[in-house]
Amino acid sequence: MSPLEIRPATLADMVRLTEIYADAVTSGTASYELEPPTQAEMASRFNDMVKGGYPYLVAIREGTIVGYAYVNAFRARPAYRFIVENSIYVAPEAKGGGIATALMHALVDQCEQLGFRQILAVIGDGSKSSPSVRLHEKLGFQHAGTLVGTGWKHGRWLDTVLMQLPLNGGNATDPDPQSEPEIRFREQLRLKTAD
Repeated sequence: MSPLEIRPATLADMVRLTEIYADAVTSGTASYELEPPTQAEMASRFNDMVKGGYPYLVAIREGTIVGYAYVNAFRARPAYRFIVENSIYVAPEAKGGGIATALMHALVDQCEQLGFRQILAVIGDGSKSSPSVRLHEKLGFQHAGTLVGTGWKHGRWLDTVLMQLPLNGGNATDPDPQSEPEIRFREQLRLKTAD
Protein backbone atom coordinates (compact mmCIF):
# COMPACT_ATOMS: atom_id res chain seq x y z
CA MET A 1 0.00 0.00 0.00
CA SER A 2 1.36 3.42 -0.92
CA PRO A 3 2.14 5.98 1.78
CA LEU A 4 -0.52 8.38 3.02
CA GLU A 5 0.07 12.12 2.74
CA ILE A 6 -1.79 14.43 5.11
CA ARG A 7 -1.86 18.15 4.38
CA PRO A 8 -4.08 21.19 4.96
CA ALA A 9 -7.14 21.28 2.71
CA THR A 10 -7.52 23.95 0.04
CA LEU A 11 -10.46 25.32 -1.92
CA ALA A 12 -9.25 23.26 -4.88
CA ASP A 13 -10.05 20.12 -2.86
CA MET A 14 -13.75 20.92 -2.54
CA VAL A 15 -14.82 18.92 -5.59
CA ARG A 16 -13.52 15.69 -4.05
CA LEU A 17 -14.58 16.57 -0.49
CA THR A 18 -18.09 17.27 -1.73
CA GLU A 19 -18.17 13.80 -3.34
CA ILE A 20 -16.96 12.08 -0.17
CA TYR A 21 -19.42 13.96 2.02
CA ALA A 22 -22.32 13.35 -0.39
CA ASP A 23 -21.81 9.61 0.05
CA ALA A 24 -21.77 10.01 3.84
CA VAL A 25 -25.02 11.99 3.72
CA THR A 26 -26.89 9.72 1.32
CA SER A 27 -25.59 6.31 2.43
CA GLY A 28 -24.54 6.74 6.03
CA THR A 29 -25.73 7.94 9.39
CA ALA A 30 -22.67 9.87 10.61
CA SER A 31 -24.17 13.12 9.32
CA TYR A 32 -27.72 14.12 10.12
CA GLU A 33 -27.98 16.13 6.92
CA LEU A 34 -30.52 14.58 4.56
CA GLU A 35 -29.47 16.28 1.31
CA PRO A 36 -25.82 16.61 0.30
CA PRO A 37 -24.64 20.22 0.20
CA THR A 38 -23.42 21.72 -3.04
CA GLN A 39 -19.78 22.33 -3.76
CA ALA A 40 -20.40 26.06 -3.23
CA GLU A 41 -21.87 25.36 0.22
CA MET A 42 -18.94 23.10 1.10
CA ALA A 43 -16.54 25.85 0.01
CA SER A 44 -18.40 28.40 2.14
CA ARG A 45 -18.21 26.14 5.19
CA PHE A 46 -14.51 25.52 4.52
CA ASN A 47 -13.79 29.25 4.25
CA ASP A 48 -15.58 29.94 7.53
CA MET A 49 -13.54 27.29 9.35
CA VAL A 50 -10.22 28.41 7.91
CA LYS A 51 -11.06 32.06 8.67
CA GLY A 52 -11.78 30.97 12.24
CA GLY A 53 -8.32 29.40 12.52
CA TYR A 54 -9.51 25.80 12.73
CA PRO A 55 -7.47 22.92 11.24
CA TYR A 56 -8.96 21.26 8.14
CA LEU A 57 -6.93 18.35 6.74
CA VAL A 58 -7.05 15.98 3.78
CA ALA A 59 -5.48 12.55 3.35
CA ILE A 60 -4.08 11.66 -0.07
CA ARG A 61 -3.07 8.25 -1.38
CA GLU A 62 -1.73 7.75 -4.90
CA GLY A 63 -2.68 11.29 -5.85
CA THR A 64 -6.32 11.00 -4.77
CA ILE A 65 -7.98 12.48 -1.71
CA VAL A 66 -9.30 9.55 0.29
CA GLY A 67 -10.53 11.33 3.41
CA TYR A 68 -10.69 14.55 5.34
CA ALA A 69 -11.07 15.79 8.89
CA TYR A 70 -11.56 19.12 10.59
CA VAL A 71 -12.52 20.80 13.81
CA ASN A 72 -14.86 23.70 14.25
CA ALA A 73 -16.23 25.67 17.16
CA PHE A 74 -18.35 23.50 19.45
CA ARG A 75 -20.60 26.48 20.18
CA ALA A 76 -20.41 30.14 19.14
CA ARG A 77 -20.51 31.69 22.62
CA PRO A 78 -17.06 32.89 23.74
CA ALA A 79 -16.80 30.81 26.92
CA TYR A 80 -16.63 27.74 24.62
CA ARG A 81 -13.60 29.10 22.71
CA PHE A 82 -11.22 26.42 24.01
CA ILE A 83 -13.50 23.54 22.93
CA VAL A 84 -13.73 22.19 19.38
CA GLU A 85 -15.85 19.53 17.72
CA ASN A 86 -14.25 17.16 15.23
CA SER A 87 -15.61 15.66 12.02
CA ILE A 88 -14.01 13.00 9.86
CA TYR A 89 -15.07 11.41 6.56
CA VAL A 90 -13.36 8.70 4.51
CA ALA A 91 -14.17 7.78 0.93
CA PRO A 92 -16.17 4.53 0.82
CA GLU A 93 -13.55 2.72 -1.25
CA ALA A 94 -10.81 3.66 1.25
CA LYS A 95 -12.46 2.67 4.55
CA GLY A 96 -10.56 0.27 6.77
CA GLY A 97 -7.13 1.38 5.61
CA GLY A 98 -6.08 3.39 8.66
CA ILE A 99 -6.91 6.72 7.03
CA ALA A 100 -9.28 7.89 9.77
CA THR A 101 -6.73 7.06 12.47
CA ALA A 102 -3.95 8.94 10.66
CA LEU A 103 -6.16 11.96 10.05
CA MET A 104 -7.32 12.05 13.66
CA HIS A 105 -3.75 11.81 15.02
CA ALA A 106 -2.74 14.77 12.84
CA LEU A 107 -5.86 16.72 13.82
CA VAL A 108 -5.34 16.14 17.55
CA ASP A 109 -1.69 17.21 17.23
CA GLN A 110 -2.69 20.46 15.53
CA CYS A 111 -5.38 21.18 18.12
CA GLU A 112 -2.85 20.68 20.91
CA GLN A 113 -0.38 23.02 19.23
CA LEU A 114 -3.07 25.70 18.89
CA GLY A 115 -3.92 25.50 22.58
CA PHE A 116 -7.40 23.99 22.53
CA ARG A 117 -8.38 22.21 25.75
CA GLN A 118 -11.04 19.70 24.66
CA ILE A 119 -12.07 17.96 21.45
CA LEU A 120 -15.65 16.75 21.38
CA ALA A 121 -16.97 14.10 19.04
CA VAL A 122 -20.69 14.27 18.39
CA ILE A 123 -21.29 10.92 16.72
CA GLY A 124 -24.47 10.24 14.80
CA ASP A 125 -25.69 6.66 15.05
CA GLY A 126 -23.42 6.18 18.01
CA SER A 127 -24.05 2.49 18.61
CA LYS A 128 -21.29 0.59 20.42
CA SER A 129 -20.35 -1.13 17.16
CA SER A 130 -20.06 2.16 15.24
CA PRO A 131 -16.67 2.48 13.52
CA SER A 132 -16.56 6.13 14.61
CA VAL A 133 -17.16 5.25 18.27
CA ARG A 134 -14.46 2.57 18.12
CA LEU A 135 -12.02 4.98 16.40
CA HIS A 136 -12.52 7.66 19.04
CA GLU A 137 -12.19 5.11 21.87
CA LYS A 138 -8.90 3.92 20.35
CA LEU A 139 -7.65 7.53 20.35
CA GLY A 140 -8.44 8.01 24.04
CA PHE A 141 -11.78 9.80 23.81
CA GLN A 142 -14.04 9.11 26.79
CA HIS A 143 -17.80 8.65 26.61
CA ALA A 144 -19.54 11.77 27.88
CA GLY A 145 -23.15 10.81 27.21
CA THR A 146 -25.79 9.53 24.83
CA LEU A 147 -28.69 11.49 23.42
CA VAL A 148 -31.35 8.87 22.67
CA GLY A 149 -33.42 9.03 19.49
CA THR A 150 -32.15 12.43 18.36
CA GLY A 151 -32.04 11.80 14.63
CA TRP A 152 -34.49 10.23 12.17
CA LYS A 153 -32.70 9.00 9.07
CA HIS A 154 -33.05 6.06 6.69
CA GLY A 155 -36.32 5.07 8.37
CA ARG A 156 -35.05 4.74 11.92
CA TRP A 157 -34.24 6.68 15.06
CA LEU A 158 -30.56 7.27 15.72
CA ASP A 159 -28.81 7.93 19.00
CA THR A 160 -26.08 10.55 19.25
CA VAL A 161 -23.01 9.71 21.32
CA LEU A 162 -20.89 12.43 22.87
CA MET A 163 -17.20 11.69 23.41
CA GLN A 164 -14.49 13.94 24.76
CA LEU A 165 -10.69 14.13 24.67
CA PRO A 166 -8.89 16.54 27.00
CA LEU A 167 -5.87 18.38 25.58
CA ASN A 168 -3.19 20.53 27.20
CA GLY A 169 -4.34 19.66 30.71
CA GLY A 170 -8.05 19.81 29.90
CA ASN A 171 -9.87 21.55 32.72
CA ALA A 172 -7.12 20.92 35.30
CA THR A 173 -5.39 24.26 34.66
CA ASP A 174 -6.31 27.72 33.48
CA PRO A 175 -6.15 28.38 29.73
CA ASP A 176 -2.89 29.60 28.26
CA PRO A 177 -3.22 33.34 27.54
CA GLN A 178 -0.93 32.83 24.52
CA SER A 179 -3.06 30.08 22.98
CA GLU A 180 -4.63 30.65 19.59
CA PRO A 181 -8.22 30.64 20.92
CA GLU A 182 -7.38 33.29 23.50
CA ILE A 183 -5.43 35.46 21.06
CA ARG A 184 -8.35 35.37 18.58
CA PHE A 185 -10.84 36.17 21.35
CA ARG A 186 -8.82 39.22 22.50
CA GLU A 187 -8.53 40.39 18.89
CA GLN A 188 -12.31 40.12 18.45
CA LEU A 189 -12.80 42.15 21.62
CA ARG A 190 -10.35 44.78 20.41
CA LEU A 191 -12.14 45.08 17.07
CA LYS A 192 -15.52 45.29 18.81
CA THR A 193 -14.40 48.11 21.08
CA ALA A 194 -12.73 49.92 18.18
CA ASP A 195 -16.08 50.23 16.36
